[in-house]
Amino acid sequence: MRFPATRIILLSFFAVGMAYVEAMVVVYLRRLLPPEAELAGVSLGELTAILKDRAVYFEEQTREAATIVMLIAVAVLSAKPWRERAAAFLWCFALWDIFYYVFLRLWLGWPRTMMDMDVLFLIPGPWVAPVLLPVTISACMAALALALFARRP
Repeated sequence: MRFPATRIILLSFFAVGMAYVEAMVVVYLRRLLPPEAELAGVSLGELTAILKDRAVYFEEQTREAATIVMLIAVAVLSAKPWRERAAAFLWCFALWDIFYYVFLRLWLGWPRTMMDMDVLFLIPGPWVAPVLLPVTISACMAALALALFARRP
């Protein structure tokens, strides 16, 4: 039996909702941190210094780890076979990541272009790349997830 469409829709609601919460964390951080802590356009060294100086670096790493744990948990709860669990994880991760940038664009007007640089993760250290990279990878993950969902056992 193929993966039920209603379950994919519910996973999508979860992922988009989670993307909104994650984007709002960024909106709030930008409002709370002083203007000199604006992260756009700073070097990787400056970014690390700002985050560590603000005692935010470790907290952000643990928040990111918790995000991955939540994605794994919802994937495990949504299916039994490993293939469907993997598909659910990939689907949720992809939608979460894409809609994270959609919501940042709506709330902050950023990213202005897909070539704007972003800090993608802080685990184990900062990963920096243009927004185009995670969005492209996420689109591929979503396509793979749909293919896995459609496969018959």
